[in-house]
This record gives sequence, C-alpha cells and structure tokens, in this order.
Amino acid sequence: MNAHEFAAAQWTRATGAGVDPHEYRRVTDALTSVDDWGPSLVRTAHAHLARADAARSNISRGGHLLMAARWFHLATLGPNPEPARAAAGADEALGRALTALEPDARRVSGDGFTGWLRGPRDAPRTVIVVPGLDSAKEEFLDLASALLARGLAVFAMDGPGQGSLAATTTLRPDYEQIVRRVVDALGVAHVAVVGLSLGGYFAARAAALEPRVTSVATVSGPFRLDWGQLPGPVRDIMAARTGGGMEAARAFARHVDLSALAPRITAPLLVVDGGRDTIPGVTNGEQLAALAPHGTYLSVPHGDHLLGNARSDWLPHVADHLMA
Repeated sequence: MNAHEFAAAQWTRATGAGVDPHEYRRVTDALTSVDDWGPSLVRTAHAHLARADAARSNISRGGHLLMAARWFHLATLGPNPEPARAAAGADEALGRALTALEPDARRVSGDGFTGWLRGPRDAPRTVIVVPGLDSAKEEFLDLASALLARGLAVFAMDGPGQGSLAATTTLRPDYEQIVRRVVDALGVAHVAVVGLSLGGYFAARAAALEPRVTSVATVSGPFRLDWGQLPGPVRDIMAARTGGGMEAARAFARHVDLSALAPRITAPLLVVDGGRDTIPGVTNGEQLAALAPHGTYLSVPHGDHLLGNARSDWLPHVADHLMA
C-alpha cells in the first residue's frame, strides 16, 4: 500500500476523530512514502503546539492543544519509529488542553488504566469511553463532547495496551477487571460504558460481568474474531499490542467471542454497526444485540468501520441511549 492509499484508508477515521479535513489533505498529499506518515503527522501536531503557545486566550490555547492531541494519536496508526513518544505527546497535549479549558477535569489512574474524568460532579450518570485495538482516549473527543453536552460525566480512558499505556502494558481480554477498578476509583455507584471497535467487545464483556454497568453501547465492536481470516495488518497490530508475537495474538483473538456472555448482558444495550464495515474475520454485532435480553441493533448502511463517515447517523443516538 502506497502513502496515498494508506492516507485514503485512514480518511474517515481521521476526520471522524475531529481533524480538519482540509488540513488532513494538505498533510497527507505531501507524503512520498508510508514511512513518512508518523514523522509528518508528529510535525503537524507540533505546529498546533506552537499555535497553542502563541494563543492569547485559554479557549484558543485549549483548542490548539486538543487538535495537537488528535494529530499525535493519528501518528501512531502508521509506521512510526517512536510510537510511544507520539502517544505520550497525545496524552500530554490532552492534559494541557483540559487544564486550560476545564480546570475541574481530574486525572484518574490505577492499575492498568489512566484517563480524564470530565463533567459535573453531580452528574446523573458517569460514562466510561473504552478505546479499541489501536485507538486511545484522544480519538473520541467528539463523542465525549456529545456526552458532556447532555450533562453527563465522562471518563475517557486508556487501558492495558492502549494509548499512553501501550508502551508499558499489553492487551488483556478480561477487560471487565479493568472496568471494575475504574468504577472503584471513580467512586460511583453505577456507570454506563461505550466501547468502540475492539472496545465494543470490552464494553460488552464488562456489561455481562460487572453489575455496576447499567447501560452499554458498542460501536463497530466485534461479536467474534476468526484468526484465520483476519487481515495481516490487523494480526500485526494485535501481535504488537499483546506483547508476545503471533501466538499471543492468536490466543487473544480466541477469547473474542461473545456467544456465551451476550445473554448475561441485562443492561440496556445499543449495538451500532456500519453496513460497509466488512473486515475479514470479524463478525459484526447483530448477533450480540439479538442474544442480549435488552439489545437494540442500529445498522447504518453507508457507515464504515467506526462510522467516521456517518457520525450524525449514530452519535446522537448513542449519546441519548447512554443518558437514559
């Protein structure tokens, strides 16, 4: 895959994450090799940091820092000689942005997780946003904004093998253990959980096994993985994030099967899929919604993976579901 093909494949994911589509075109049209992806996007992130440093108001400063966080995160999606540094840059930029824009935002970390708790302290519900295989808390800022606009509190997190923790931890299938620690650390009686991509599996698993999850949504989450059919790039990412090569990745993939757990999800469940999300080896979520006692299925025919090309078709619906 050449640089322009790779950039085209990431187009809706990048714009869905909230970067300016015109800037994305300018940056990626200048790439001469896929190997330029990471360094070029990191330079773009640093340009936004420079704008933040020159800004005359906290609002402008915070806006530039949020954009820098997005670009740093996107830099980790392609070949990058220092992915941990890019992930750390995203984490630092997000922290600086929230310090400028939301002084009450609170960093909460524990064994296997870290993230930011945002929103009113007396919010009627706290929503945990769970990222996926190679995503991070910086990718879903627009979803967090939609939830915050509804008066909810939001904890956008990185878990084992994700985002700022990818360099020091590895993916684990029993993510309900992490969600359990998060709920304990937040000190709330119950939570809603939304998971995106592989995070959808994590969210559904948590809803089945952690009784304090009282509402759940999945977006482009797998119901089951078939290792033999997964594309090579997905296997490679999974091997890197599980930390033990292909055998560890294969073992992890075997765990991703919600057939037995779906009937145990008693909380209201909304499953969202894009009709154009057809990754080989990934069974989409219709079966999950059918097996869960209170499952609802929303398929957006023109939506792709993560539905970055169709946000208005699902994002308000998911936010309203988690608010109810």
